[in-house]
Amino acid sequence: MPRPTRRRVATLFLSLAVVATAGSVAFAQKKYDTGASDTEIKIGNIVPYSGPASAYGVVGKAMGAVFRKVNDEGGINGRKINFISYDDAYSPPKAVEQARKLIESDEVLLLFGTLGTASNTAIQKYVNAKKVPQLFVATGATKWNDPKNFPWTMGWLPSYQSESRSYAKYLSKEKPTAKIAVLYQNDDMGKDYLKGLKDGLAGDPSRIVAEESYEVAEPTIDSHVVRLKSSNPDVIIFFTTPKFGAQAIKKVGEMNWKPVTIVSNVSASTATVMRPAGLENSQGVISAAYAKDVSDPQWAGDPGIKAFDELLSKYLPDTNRVDASALTGYNMATTMVEVLKRCGDDLTRDNIMKQAASLKQFAQGGLLPGITLTTAADDFQPIEQLQLMQFKGERWQLFGDVISGELSN
Repeated sequence: MPRPTRRRVATLFLSLAVVATAGSVAFAQKKYDTGASDTEIKIGNIVPYSGPASAYGVVGKAMGAVFRKVNDEGGINGRKINFISYDDAYSPPKAVEQARKLIESDEVLLLFGTLGTASNTAIQKYVNAKKVPQLFVATGATKWNDPKNFPWTMGWLPSYQSESRSYAKYLSKEKPTAKIAVLYQNDDMGKDYLKGLKDGLAGDPSRIVAEESYEVAEPTIDSHVVRLKSSNPDVIIFFTTPKFGAQAIKKVGEMNWKPVTIVSNVSASTATVMRPAGLENSQGVISAAYAKDVSDPQWAGDPGIKAFDELLSKYLPDTNRVDASALTGYNMATTMVEVLKRCGDDLTRDNIMKQAASLKQFAQGGLLPGITLTTAADDFQPIEQLQLMQFKGERWQLFGDVISGELSN
């Protein structure tokens, strides 16, 4: 056998070195934290499937449907999503219990879409101390945009303050002398909405002639609506969750009272609010939107809504397609899938937050034209635009331009 030449030996060693280097690079690119592996990504979720805000349960169901579809199509970069969703009945102590279970027992990689301002507030410090992403929380409280103090928590919805400031802008322009009465939920959500409205009316805060708050444990809010009527306002605003939004609109109709009525976006579902309140009572009610209304004929044939309908048809056939909460869950899960795709093989919690904070005008099929998601290391508020809408007939109809709810605008 001929002896190898010096050149052949050098070439052989060089080839081996290249292969070894390539292998080590490929190996180094795979980085995992607890809850991630070559085959799986564990995601934790907490939603009120029972209790006073059980209407939001469809948000979690729609999220689960998106992830099942992704898994059926091969997963994300070859990894299947293990979506673990628990019920907290809209109770903060229960939310704390479920968060601990998800992180310490189930060992999820991250929490996603946990719903409710009070519940997320209750778990925020714990989750941040554990350095676990609390991503795209399903609540519009302004506090979720605080990357300096809570670098592991990020919102998704337009903030409640931005939304209520948009109502203030509308009223200042269209109803500059109208007297306003407000009913709000006595928690961080309701107070956030109220603050935004007052900030937006800073030039004339005296226009708010009456305020009433209610507790989520109350069976009915009829008495609050009656008291607000006695203040003789021209405009009444309901910053409520769906159950109470339906009650309030229905009560206004039963009293044959005809004020300008505004209801928060979180209570603008045709299926769970407007229809239960009575279509005859819902006529003319105003709200704000950032997502498409699937009952609006202008979206017939729209690719984004078509994809949503196909998902429901196959994975969630018993869900009412006009329930806005279903589209919310779909949109949020679509964002989560995009972030995980961008993570590639670096499924560390640090990289997940890095990718979530690097969205640049990300457009989704379920959002209104002109509304996109943008984040940065110092800006954890993905959506900042809204468009006003009014309920007419059996659906919402958009009016005006896409606007920002920021004070600077």
